[in-house]
Amino acid sequence: MIFNLFRKSAAPDAAYEAYLSIVAQSRQEKFYADWGVPDTVTGRFDMISLHLALVLRRLNADATARPFVQSLVNVFFRDMDQSIRELGVTDLGVPAKIKKMGKAFYGIAEVLSHALDSADPAEVDAVLVRNVYGAPNAGSAALAAYLLDEAKRLAATPTAAVTHATGAAA
Repeated sequence: MIFNLFRKSAAPDAAYEAYLSIVAQSRQEKFYADWGVPDTVTGRFDMISLHLALVLRRLNADATARPFVQSLVNVFFRDMDQSIRELGVTDLGVPAKIKKMGKAFYGIAEVLSHALDSADPAEVDAVLVRNVYGAPNAGSAALAAYLLDEAKRLAATPTAAVTHATGAAA
């Protein structure tokens, strides 16, 4: 029994694979070229945040997924840390940037979750206009419909499938 304490958890590896799937999903050309999400560092962060929020929303409904959820969030913030360092932020500036990104992520995750709970495309669209586009945009309705569809698809997906890289992408 004591040997269980020294076993490496599979959750970090699975979370890393799931995160790679989330990032790949968030980089689809249609988001930027067709639906007008700004193809900038901020726009890409927003798309990763939206997709991660979808997956976390689904997994938070299952208490058994908590270790995986924590690992997934850890991978996300490690990636954000590495990314801002690559953009030239100094060691002294990293904590403030990570804190700002954390607030942005958790803020959009919360308002998106409430909008998705309503199942109202107009409410999801309003969240996107406020938090991703910054102004009315012709592509926001398509992105809102996509997020509602993905939330439904994830809700119907078993937790085990979501926590493995093949089923994690939103």
